[in-house]
Amino acid sequence: MKYIVIVPDGMTDLPIESLGGKTPLQAARTTNMDYMAQHGMCGMVQTIPQGMQPGSDVGNMSLMGYDPLEYHPGRAPLEAASMNIELQPEEVAFRCNLITMSDHVMKDYSAGHIKDKEANVLIESLSKEIDLPFGKFYAGKSYRHLLVLKVRDPEAFCTITTVPPHDILNQDIRDYAPKGPHAEVLISIMERAYAILQKHPINDVRIDLKENPANMIWLWGQGMKPQLPNFKEKFGLTGGVISAVDLVRGIGKLAGLEIIDVPGINGYYDTNYLGKAEYALKALEKNNFVFIHIEAPDEAGHNGDIENKILSLEKIDQDVIGTILNRVDPHDTRILVVADHPTPVEVRTHTSEPVNFLMFGKGFEPNGAPDYSEKSCSERDLKFANGEDMLNFFIKKYLD
Repeated sequence: MKYIVIVPDGMTDLPIESLGGKTPLQAARTTNMDYMAQHGMCGMVQTIPQGMQPGSDVGNMSLMGYDPLEYHPGRAPLEAASMNIELQPEEVAFRCNLITMSDHVMKDYSAGHIKDKEANVLIESLSKEIDLPFGKFYAGKSYRHLLVLKVRDPEAFCTITTVPPHDILNQDIRDYAPKGPHAEVLISIMERAYAILQKHPINDVRIDLKENPANMIWLWGQGMKPQLPNFKEKFGLTGGVISAVDLVRGIGKLAGLEIIDVPGINGYYDTNYLGKAEYALKALEKNNFVFIHIEAPDEAGHNGDIENKILSLEKIDQDVIGTILNRVDPHDTRILVVADHPTPVEVRTHTSEPVNFLMFGKGFEPNGAPDYSEKSCSERDLKFANGEDMLNFFIKKYLD
């Protein structure tokens, strides 16, 4: 049996007046997902535990079958694992966004989705010009980078209150600066970074993104070295993870899953959708599980971009799901399609409500869904309190 989990990040949304009261998923042409919903089982799952921030780190950990309340270490340590950064017991990792600030307002959490090459130049400049004998910057992808600090009291640094930058768009950042023990250390680093970045020449040559210069960093999502039980030992499956996003790759790596590199995937609208499907199918020749994560719908949600949220869902349906459906044996395959959390385009950040899912393939009989949508799934009786229960059902139900 082959198991395929497909995660359109932030897919779940709310009805939008300009779409005639439809969600982007309802407005999108998703013939493959609709077919699977009509011939499979649909329902809702709570991926974000009560009291936890509704981030992709929490949601995807839940979808991979690990309880975030027990295993979640913070977002940054997951990304560190993906980047082969071996955190020491006295070290704390922080997510370091390149952002655009204007008059103390968070204008853009991604600095115009800055390209890797330009971002790396800026991170290198910070490394050279900010004297941090107890810390180090690590360049990641686009706007997503890391800062690792070696400190005497790492547990105290983990208790600093930090806020995701995508949660405070168009708001005064001074109201959301780090707070708590040792917060002044982070604030000082951010202020020193601003002094360097706001006059950095790289922003002058980014003509197409002049309105979104990478003129500051934002530190958040901190934590210490994490550990996860081995996925094969927990679920009896071997497999891999396909994602352009370090935090998802990091969860997979910590779980002992293979990290599958796909050319041309970038975590944005123009990612290599077809390549994700092709490499997933190739991976299933030797393994029996693959987790495919697609970031584009989430980015569209953050950008308030209805058109590209619809288009990204259509690309996922056609290039990812359609390709897979045409190539697998439905009598020996199970497919799960589910979001990690909602990212409504009119809210422009993550929310904690349950998300819609569908299960298709061997053993899953139709439970009456006319299509794949938030409405149809919410009207079904199949509901899970967490991702771990859902994944166990998906893998083991009807196999006895």
